[in-house]
This record gives sequence, C-alpha cells and structure tokens, in this order.
Amino acid sequence: MSNTTRNLFLLILVFLLVVAAFAAGYVANEFVDLSPDTARAAANEESFSLFWEAWGWVEKSYLGEIPPMKQVTYGAIRGALNSLGDPYTVFIEPPARDQERDSLRGNFGGIGAHLTRNEAGEVVLDPIPGNPAEAAGVVTGDVLLAVDGQPIGDAMTVQEIAQLIRGEKGTTVTLTVRHPEDEEPVELTIERDDILIPSVSYRLLEEAPATGYIQLTRFSGESSNEVREAILDLGAQGAERLIVDVRGNGGGLLDAAVDVADHFLSGGPVLYQESKGEGEQVYEATEETLAADIPLVVLVDGGTASSAEILAGALQDRDRATLMGTQTFGKGSVQLVYDLSDGSSVHVTASRWYTPNRHQIDQQGLTPDIPVEMTQEAIDAGRDVVLERAVEYLQSGND
Repeated sequence: MSNTTRNLFLLILVFLLVVAAFAAGYVANEFVDLSPDTARAAANEESFSLFWEAWGWVEKSYLGEIPPMKQVTYGAIRGALNSLGDPYTVFIEPPARDQERDSLRGNFGGIGAHLTRNEAGEVVLDPIPGNPAEAAGVVTGDVLLAVDGQPIGDAMTVQEIAQLIRGEKGTTVTLTVRHPEDEEPVELTIERDDILIPSVSYRLLEEAPATGYIQLTRFSGESSNEVREAILDLGAQGAERLIVDVRGNGGGLLDAAVDVADHFLSGGPVLYQESKGEGEQVYEATEETLAADIPLVVLVDGGTASSAEILAGALQDRDRATLMGTQTFGKGSVQLVYDLSDGSSVHVTASRWYTPNRHQIDQQGLTPDIPVEMTQEAIDAGRDVVLERAVEYLQSGND
C-alpha cells in the first residue's frame, strides 16, 4: 500500500472517530479534549504500526480480492467498538441506518409494499392496503424484476432493493413485475408518498367481546398516537378491559414508551435514567390520561426488551397493570445514535434505566406477576395460552 493511500485511510478513520467523539461530547454535555496535539497523536502513523504490519502481510499473501478501503475502515471501527465488550455499542453502515431511521420515525417516502425473497430466490411484493403500490396495481405475490429499468440481481439484498424503491414524496418509480397468474411482465409507475409503518394493531376479542386487545410491535414516533386511537376506538366499541401485548417487542424510541405509558398513568415517575456526567433524570407522566382506571394486563416474554420493558416496568411498579408471561429480555440501557458524514452511524451506550421502584432492568429483566409459558403443544395446536390466561384473569374480576 502506498503512503498516500495509507495516509488517506488514516485521515478517514480519524475523522470518523473524531466526529463520533465530538457528537458524544455535545449530546452528553461533556467536553472532549480534541486539541491539535491530541488529533495529531491519533493520526501519527506510528500509532498504527502494528495494524499496517499485519495489513501488509494480508496484501502480500491474501489469495482473495482485497476489499475497498472504505470497507476496511468500517471493519476497523467495528473492531475498536468490539473491544469495549458492550453488545449494544455498534457501527451501522448507511443502508441499514436508513432503514433504521425510517422504522423509528414511523413514515417515509415510498410505495407501501413489503419485500421478501421466496424459496426460488425471487423478490416478491406484498402491498400494504390503502397505499400507492396497491392503487397502482401491485398485487400480493407479484415478482419484482426491475426498478427503474435496473434488473434485480440475485446478489442484491432486500435492503438494497428497498433503497432503490424509496425516495422523496411526489417522485415516481417504475417497477417491472410479473403478476402471479401471468407470464409476461408489466411496468407499473408509482408515485411515492408518506407511508405509515404501523406499530399497533388492535381488535375486540371474539371470545371476550368486552375485552380489547392491543398489540404493540415496536416504539416509533407514531406509536403514542396509534395507541391513543386504539384505546378510544376500542372504548367506543364497548371494551371494558384491555390487554396490551408487547411480546417480541424489542423496543425503539424512549420518548414513545414514556408517551404510551402516559395514556395509562396520571402523574408520577415512568422511569429513572442515569447517564455519564449527568446524574439521574426522571421521566414523569402528565396528569392527563386516557385510561387511568380500566383493568389492564400486559403480556411479556423473553423478546420484550428496552423501551418495551420501560412501559411494562412502569405499569407494574405503579400497580397499574398485571404482567403476565415469562421473564423479559433485560436490556435497560440507552444507545445514543451519532450519524457520521457518509450516512453510517455509531450507537453508543450512554445511560441505564430503572423502573419507578428503582429496579434495574439491564441484564435482569422484569419478572411477571403471573408466570405463563407457551408450550410446544399449545403452539402446535395454534393456541395462545398466555392470551387465554389473560382473558380468564380479567373476566374473573381481577384488575
């Protein structure tokens, strides 16, 4: 490797790490020493002599193709973060960061369709009702062949294909698809729009018409409004008790979890957060609430994590809900997300959460008030024994 290339790599690496460090200092209200002497010391090639010694042998002897230097830079950042021993402090490349940002925001410019690869390796579309893809003629099972004339290759990931389809609201994208019952492909031109990614589904239970069921799959920027709508609609339909299901909910936005808890709590703490250099911060519910008294059960399991544990822990500690299911995952830490100059990002663990009774969630999780486990026999029979137990519990007059 030439000295020019080597120095360019060093500058890229140092720049990315300095940007992350500066952002961390700014957000956390800490002052990071980034004096010229410190920066020059970090950029000094002698500091990386062992790295270049090892990489020199790779360049000399490696049988395969040497990856581009950006990919090597990404690998170096990942290696540095891995040395911290924290599974939640991670580096995210640009395409995955774009997907993550859209998911947490709750809407994006797109066509409104799910993409999957079938067993034959084909990319199959499933339109979301009421969105542009359906209106343009996309039907469930359509095979996607090209996007704006660019063929869909076998090596392309679903994320990469989704990035080709997404774009600014009001612009158009042309999909070449083959309908399930047709042999000849057709072209469909679709105008992109804001696409809602629902985090909530709800219904009155047929087996218990006075019981409303709300399933919350993640915490996005729209979750609070979606839960609010669910509570009001179920109440209008005659729901006298509620079941909130956060099984398999891996979390999302902290503020969204606090806002959802606020629908069920009147004042008081939702959680405590301890951060480096900031001490303790209290998140509290407002005095206004939608459902302060309605009997409530929250369903949890080993996939209930992060912000979902915040909601469940607050409702449990405040005696507002009964937790039912199995022990939760135990991820009670906060990751600050710092976007870097090329669209990638670093997630840095900076805080830890505690429930209103100051129970540490991280690496411990929440213990249900009523343990109920799904059995393989029940799964094979298509039964949700946890939900059944929750219905039975509420119908018996417990609250």
